[in-house]
Amino acid sequence: MSRRKLPEPAMHAMVKKLRCAVYTRKSTDEGLEKEFNTLDAQRDACEAYVASQRAEGWVLVRDHYDDGGFSGGTLERPALRRLLADIEQGRIDIIVVYKIDRLSRSLMDFAKLVEAMEAHGVTFVSVTQSFNTTTSMGRLTLNILLSFAQFEREVIGERIRDKFAASRARGMWMGGKVPLGYDVRGRKLVPNEAEAARVRRVFELFVETGSGTETARRLQAEGVASRSGRLLDKGDVYKLLNLRTYVGEVAHKGHVYPGEHQAIVPRDLWDRVQAVMQVSPRTRAGQNRQHAPALLKGLIFGVDGRALSPTHCRKKGRLYRYYVAQRVLKGDAAGDDGIVRRVSAAEIEAAVVDQVRALLRQPEVLVGTWMSARAETPDLKEGEVREALAKLDPLWGELFPAEQARIVRALVERVVVGPAGADIRLRVEGLAGLVRDLTVGAPEALRAAA
Repeated sequence: MSRRKLPEPAMHAMVKKLRCAVYTRKSTDEGLEKEFNTLDAQRDACEAYVASQRAEGWVLVRDHYDDGGFSGGTLERPALRRLLADIEQGRIDIIVVYKIDRLSRSLMDFAKLVEAMEAHGVTFVSVTQSFNTTTSMGRLTLNILLSFAQFEREVIGERIRDKFAASRARGMWMGGKVPLGYDVRGRKLVPNEAEAARVRRVFELFVETGSGTETARRLQAEGVASRSGRLLDKGDVYKLLNLRTYVGEVAHKGHVYPGEHQAIVPRDLWDRVQAVMQVSPRTRAGQNRQHAPALLKGLIFGVDGRALSPTHCRKKGRLYRYYVAQRVLKGDAAGDDGIVRRVSAAEIEAAVVDQVRALLRQPEVLVGTWMSARAETPDLKEGEVREALAKLDPLWGELFPAEQARIVRALVERVVVGPAGADIRLRVEGLAGLVRDLTVGAPEALRAAA
């Protein structure tokens, strides 16, 4: 009787394959251009570990997840985001890293990563720190290691900040935007003489005018520009005036230290600027108005065609200003010939300004101004002209004398005074230019706020 040979029982069950993804990271990009860099070293160690676990079914996935030049203090890393997306797609079972701080240095961020892994049944392994995240003891070990990693990161940050502060205390240039007036050579600031002259001009004009707005206007009229070619505005003026770099100093967290670089603004000029800025803008405006220039200088004439010159005198501490005929200044005491010999500056200036305001409200003047302004601004509407000119009334009292004089010179061609009164001739083209300033340049350009 023949016997059938039964098949031998299977010695062991089929081992389940576990797909392993290697993640590597380096905080800086220094040395990454080398043929074999630190990312390659991490990957080699991780791949060797995966190969050692082949009997357990570990297999390496083809994709590489490498973040070179990315900090472990953030999760916004391209390779990490791609790794998390593949986890969500169910393509990975195990994440392999060289050290856990390669994955994250933040305890809070790591908790988020672990939560995302556990939600998809993914575990991770550090080849230099042996523990298993599936057990409570493994998670405790993980939290301890992460706490030390975060501590190390904070210590490194403090060390960098201390080094930066020490370098600033020694007056060293620590990088950043190079200020106007300097170039960088050998990691040090060196004066750029062409730009330094522009910087000194800003300081000189501010001392002269006491106004950021007036300084910016005069700088723009002179074509003074930044390194990019953009004309300097009021904001640029104040940034330059407050930059201690220009007097050879560096500032750090409220402390001022002597700098390694050369000053391009004299100390006495810097001190005068700072003294002006210690006075509030409103007070400066009032002080400037007390020293008001002759508003109609060069614009006011007698009936004989000769200009009237501004003059002044003081009586009992009060200032009295006049426009005086040339013959009076020369001592000519001729009889009454219809020539106005002296006129109160305050009265005639107020009369001219009032007349200008009245003329600006007349419909024919508005239409004429609109037609003239449209030559350069075709899209300008009549309503915009009316609104722009109406802004002069509330603004006028807030303007610096220099701005008032500029507007009067733009609007008034000639003022002729005689026994019968004053004849005022306006410039229509000046009105058009003023309208463009108010509509395109914005009213702020006319404000006298310092």
